[in-house]
Amino acid sequence: MNAVIIAIAVMLILSLLRINVVLSLVLGAFAGGLTSGMGISKTVETFTEGLGAGATIALSYGLLGGFAIAISKTGIPELMIASILKLLNKNGENNKQGLVKALIFFLIFAMAVFSQNLIPIHIAFIPLLIPPILKILNMLEVDRRIISTIIAVGLVGTYSFVPSGFGSIFQEIIATQVTKAGMNVSVSDVPMAMAIPVLGMLIGLVVALFFYRKPRRYEEVGVETSSIELKVSKKVIISTIIALIAALYTQIATDSMIVGAFAGITVMYVTGALKWREADEVLTDGMRMMSFIGFVMIAANGFASVINATGDIDSLINSSLSIFKGNTSLAVFAMLIIGLIVTMGIGSSFATIPIIATLFVPLSVGLGLSPLAIMCLIGTAGALGDAGSPASDTTLGPTAGLNVDGQHNHIWDTCVPTFIFVNIPLIIFGWIACVFFL
Repeated sequence: MNAVIIAIAVMLILSLLRINVVLSLVLGAFAGGLTSGMGISKTVETFTEGLGAGATIALSYGLLGGFAIAISKTGIPELMIASILKLLNKNGENNKQGLVKALIFFLIFAMAVFSQNLIPIHIAFIPLLIPPILKILNMLEVDRRIISTIIAVGLVGTYSFVPSGFGSIFQEIIATQVTKAGMNVSVSDVPMAMAIPVLGMLIGLVVALFFYRKPRRYEEVGVETSSIELKVSKKVIISTIIALIAALYTQIATDSMIVGAFAGITVMYVTGALKWREADEVLTDGMRMMSFIGFVMIAANGFASVINATGDIDSLINSSLSIFKGNTSLAVFAMLIIGLIVTMGIGSSFATIPIIATLFVPLSVGLGLSPLAIMCLIGTAGALGDAGSPASDTTLGPTAGLNVDGQHNHIWDTCVPTFIFVNIPLIIFGWIACVFFL
């Protein structure tokens, strides 16, 4: 039995059984390592060596969480909520609920899109925006699985299609890896190659909005939403804006989320938006909120290290394609499924592409695929699984924001819905696109 399949199957089954994701990743990695014949000591060594790759990400998210909590302490998010509540309660509490829902959905989707390019902070916007909005979502009885799907489509769809920010990085990886594997392509053609798969994700989002349209009640935890009345000084607003600009500029200039978050926090204290005596509490609260993501990212890197060390990814691809020898469309579908499996295990579409490109490109050339079809195949296979993986920041981020009151399950309320309404449409439309570009 293929060690990669065993490792990912164990991880996913345990996660679906509500076993802690970190523990599931560890057990899945050991199951894969032992199945491949690596032995317990070699598996432990490989897993441990891989952990260090996740430390930077964990610290980045911890500091970004602290920065988000610092902004929330200024009262600006609550002021935004108060403004929305006035619209909701104007001329009757139930008036304009549909308009408010649409406004909130659009706001969250727009932030997810902008977080990949215009303001490249990735999932750092989630702990800032989502927890305060939960109060309104509870009033409107919005099913939080909708929010998970909106964020997933906004993140994955944007970096797959828009050639800016994280999208520029993702698309550059596709073009570079495909070229290295022996097929000269241009990065400017990647958006065209990914247009149909991204359309599939958007259609999946529309279906999700319909599927989860029924009201879902949550217990009200925290401040009573109907009584929010706040006044935020212009000084605090200006200081916060300066802090956001400083964090964004520093992050772009240094290419470090850690330095960017630190710069933003520092500006807020220097300008007096927050008091120095509150620093410890703010950072602790923020790191506590994002610590789950950090631990999962660290464990996921160990898991990925073991998967790569087994050497069974090559055999998985070759054995799968040999079944469909002579049938190009089925072979393409098989490669997409393999991309889904690998990404679900690794938890990162960016990290998956270099692994599969070296193997998929020669096979695709042998099948007679055009350069555009090959880029579509590699890009879709890489993005597949990102939205449904328990170890992906595309799922961990929404859970961190939606579960602050303990009423949103990571697997059943984030991973399963995003897998159904993002990954499944992506694989269907990705397959259609690859066949179309033949």
